[in-house]
Amino acid sequence: MSQVASISRTLPRPRAGLGLREGYHSPQVPVEVRLNTNESPYPPPKAWLEALFEEARRTDFNRYPDRSALALREALGALHGVHPGQVFAANGSNEVLQCVLLAYGGPGAKAAMWEPTYALHSHIAHLTGTEVVSGRRGPGFSLEANDVVQLVERERPSVTFFCSPNNPTGTAEDPSTVSAAVAASDGLVVVDEAYGQFSSWSALELVGQDVPLVVVRTFSKTWSMAGLRLGYLVGPTDVVEVLERVALPYHLDSLKQAAGRLALRFTSEMESRVAAIVDERERVAGELRRMPVEVWPSQANFLLFRPLSRPGREVWEELVRRSVLVRDTSSWPGLEGCLRVTIGSSSEDDRFLAALSEILADDLT
Repeated sequence: MSQVASISRTLPRPRAGLGLREGYHSPQVPVEVRLNTNESPYPPPKAWLEALFEEARRTDFNRYPDRSALALREALGALHGVHPGQVFAANGSNEVLQCVLLAYGGPGAKAAMWEPTYALHSHIAHLTGTEVVSGRRGPGFSLEANDVVQLVERERPSVTFFCSPNNPTGTAEDPSTVSAAVAASDGLVVVDEAYGQFSSWSALELVGQDVPLVVVRTFSKTWSMAGLRLGYLVGPTDVVEVLERVALPYHLDSLKQAAGRLALRFTSEMESRVAAIVDERERVAGELRRMPVEVWPSQANFLLFRPLSRPGREVWEELVRRSVLVRDTSSWPGLEGCLRVTIGSSSEDDRFLAALSEILADDLT
């Protein structure tokens, strides 16, 4: 008998309360048109890639990266008109959210949110042992300030989450609703603006050193850098200092820091792409309204829609058969029968619209 076999025994169980909840993910199905993960349809500018290659040649990869990511934070601070000490950067906006809940959540703490909304808010809360308290959105997935205040005052959450524009509905929260939550809360208000550049307003205008509010952004969408996983938070310096304590040391590698800093040289290109995607979003929405589907207004780079006479899951499967992948949200609470489509290039969107029209052809006669 081998030494290893002689000491084998039952593997330990995961910590109590973790359960068997499935990790958050989007299906990766081999198709020709991928419109399910809200990525940018455009690659980063070639000049950015060339600048990044030059930076890589000068990088001492045998040395640890700048633990404070100071140059990146200075560039982001300049972009948003805040002190670098008000910026916290991490591996994608999801790691930012994780650090927030590690610092302000945990056993005995509550996180408030309004469903349907971004699934990672409740998922990370669950992983950190934070109790989730949730309300429901009203007609058209709207939020009323009075309903928000009632939940906050009743539950006294340590963290209150807004996703604006909201994923997967595309709706942006009203500034008065966010302000009301800040006024009513004795905890931290987090506005997740992964799609903020597509929206008509940003909670960044509410950020202040004495305001218990933070805004989370990502480079994945408008900056065309989903493959690099870089996100950040803007908020009070005191909050940033707390988040730095829970982040792992050297968690942002040298190349990622450089990639984010160099991307900010191409703000005008990013803004042009955002405008083009918004125009394309409205074109696709207009075409969907000619079909037997319900489609909701969006301020993001995606559209939520519901086929009116065919089950959403059935339509999703038919789209996959035509090599078009959208997000199947038809089984999510509050989104029964709904699908979400990312705005892609005009040719990708035409392919999606043609496939959907063919699937629903019998309903048009």
